Amino acid sequence: MIEPTIAYLEKMMGRALALARKGIGKTTPNPPVGCVIVNGGEIVGTGWHRKAGTPHAEVHALREAGDRARGADLFVTLEPCSHFGKTPPCADALIAAGVGRVYAGMIDPNPLVAGRGIEKLRAAGIPTFPGVLEQECRRLIGPFLRQTTTGLPLVTVKSALTLDGKTATASGDSKWITGEAARRHVHRLRAEHDALMTGVGTVLADDPQLTCRLPRGGRDPLRVIVDGRLRTPPDAQLFRTESTAQTVMATVQQEQERMTAYLSLGAELLICREAAGRVDLADLLARLGKRGVHSVLVESGGELAGALLRQGLIDRLILFYGAKLVGGEGRSPFAGSGVDKMSQAIRLQEIEVRRFGEDIMLSGYLR
Repeated sequence: MIEPTIAYLEKMMGRALALARKGIGKTTPNPPVGCVIVNGGEIVGTGWHRKAGTPHAEVHALREAGDRARGADLFVTLEPCSHFGKTPPCADALIAAGVGRVYAGMIDPNPLVAGRGIEKLRAAGIPTFPGVLEQECRRLIGPFLRQTTTGLPLVTVKSALTLDGKTATASGDSKWITGEAARRHVHRLRAEHDALMTGVGTVLADDPQLTCRLPRGGRDPLRVIVDGRLRTPPDAQLFRTESTAQTVMATVQQEQERMTAYLSLGAELLICREAAGRVDLADLLARLGKRGVHSVLVESGGELAGALLRQGLIDRLILFYGAKLVGGEGRSPFAGSGVDKMSQAIRLQEIEVRRFGEDIMLSGYLR
């Protein structure tokens, strides 16, 4: 068996990563996974996990490869599972197919697997090597990794700003800071997240639909409204817009008449702990994590975003900068008190910059 080069390993795992990304937002409570099978230098099978409860990436790739999987190199972004869930163990399928070597991006953080898949393959005489493009594979399953290890969803705050850092004029006007291409990408982001969160202030000011509106369609995420005193109007668009997604009202208010009104509209009431008269955001995220939410996209005004920032509850920022200047006071994406010294400023890591027409997207992780 020819010893593989680093370039070969990274190229093929890169292909597997590209396949896995097709499943982002569609596989919860499972992570997105991609798989590539290579025999004699030729890719003979590919697959990705498409939806929870359906065959995993390895099974799709094995079906495509057929007999050519025997003795082949298999690349998969996550350790093959070793237990029976809604589908049989992938490790058993690889052993039965007689693959030659297995390269995994990372060890599965799920305690039900956590190295057992690799042990099973090695026990069957299949050389198995984890850690190929591990950092990229970890980022791919970031929401799954965070929820599995902490019980909390991965929280991303998205905001649109002018070049002078304003999300709206002093009068509150914000339509539109960015162009059509950037706004279309925001809808793709919605489709990739399990939940879309906003505050009652945004509902009162903008009356948003909170749906995914892509030309070819897209999955609507769970809609979460942070509304401690239940001030959301019953005729708000989010109640009138057709959507397959549930609307959750996160509140501390338990006045029966108000609660009944929202229940009659099909909303779910999530009674959270109270913190200074408001919804305890840490408690809300813990409750969302318990119900299987792995990722939350926050599209809100400065009050909710600022509270999340101060409490250290933001994992990732996505900022869209429109090529415009407002001047004057305007509104900030993060309201409330900030740091006193520049040395205390929060730094972003793993920064990515992309361009959408005249607009620029900057994203990065806070931890």
